[in-house]
Amino acid sequence: MRIGIIGAMDEEVIKIKESMEVERIEKKANMEFYMGKFLGKEVVVVRSGIGKVNAAVCTQILIDDFNVDAVINTGIAGGVYSEINVGDVVVSTDLVHHDFDTTAFGYEVGQIPRMEVYSFKADEKLINIAIRSAEALKDFKVYSGRIISGDQFINSREKISYFREKFNAYAVEMEGAAIAHVCYLNNVPFVVIRSISDKADGSAHVDYPTFMNKAIENSIGILSNMIRAM
Repeated sequence: MRIGIIGAMDEEVIKIKESMEVERIEKKANMEFYMGKFLGKEVVVVRSGIGKVNAAVCTQILIDDFNVDAVINTGIAGGVYSEINVGDVVVSTDLVHHDFDTTAFGYEVGQIPRMEVYSFKADEKLINIAIRSAEALKDFKVYSGRIISGDQFINSREKISYFREKFNAYAVEMEGAAIAHVCYLNNVPFVVIRSISDKADGSAHVDYPTFMNKAIENSIGILSNMIRAM
């Protein structure tokens, strides 16, 4: 089994790259794909860059050129669910594009016209492995729920209230729905794991740099446990 591991930023994957046995590196679409073994498993690790287009391109390359059997997206996100705190972790049940809006034609916000699904569901087996892997660390609370994505850094209490009401979302970020979308189209199992770096409210621009490293550390810990279990 070959596992594709995507992080949007260098900080989200650098520790994996440093720990893995790198066999070769290939550059495609200005992204470096690290192939080799991590904890004895065959992996391809890549920094996609920030945003949904970068994430989608990266995912399709992993599927087409590296023949990955599953995709794991690891990283950080803003908390949306009211009880979630900085450092807690959300394992995706499904993902939605919160910034896709064709309501003028009668569709729901987030719904893509002429697609059979509204949200992109993560693989149940990968969800369960991720939850068990997170709970084993015991340093934070683990939630399983919807993650929403858009090409925006959210720093607004009003938007967070809207996201809770409209999407019943647990976390918001900038790549996961695009990765999920591509995996859905290619019938490749996936899961998105996000550690909360901020509450995505009016203080997000302050909390994000302060708590980012701890949130990334939590994500990497979960990912490591997952790879061991797969």
